Amino acid sequence: MGISSLSRRLALAVLPLALLGAAPAPQPMFATVKEGQPAPPFTLRLINGGKISFDELRGNVVVLNFWATWCVPCRTELPTLDRYYELRKDAGLRVYAVTTEDSLKPYQLKKLFDVMHIEPVRSIKGPYDVLGGAVPTNIVIDRNGVVRYAKAGAFTLESLNTLLVPLLNEKAK
Repeated sequence: MGISSLSRRLALAVLPLALLGAAPAPQPMFATVKEGQPAPPFTLRLINGGKISFDELRGNVVVLNFWATWCVPCRTELPTLDRYYELRKDAGLRVYAVTTEDSLKPYQLKKLFDVMHIEPVRSIKGPYDVLGGAVPTNIVIDRNGVVRYAKAGAFTLESLNTLLVPLLNEKAK
């Protein structure tokens, strides 16, 4: 077998692999969450076993707070979010605490959420997750279903007021 014959056989053997590499990358099932864009649909599975869909929350301002029990900023932010929610829920605010997988087991979290007002979430179905691998991550969706905020980092009372008061004062279209 000559060099040209061997080269031709190698080229034919490698061709299918090269064609596979040229195929477009698979696209995610949903678009990613981006500020200023319509929020992709989601379903929240609550720790108590209930479920809430994105459609059920239309007309409300929704905060999805991704947190972990080991996260020090999360432990500071969560009581602030809970108190803020308690004071503003009548204005159409809904806050959901989405526990990351590396936190405590749901039955251990039950004691914490028994004294809180925020709905604890076991899992979320949809393209929502922590941003940049960081917790806390907060995603805020306005009354019309548009993502108005999506960032990693803890809210303070001042930042909650700056972001949420105008959204709570807006009317749904």
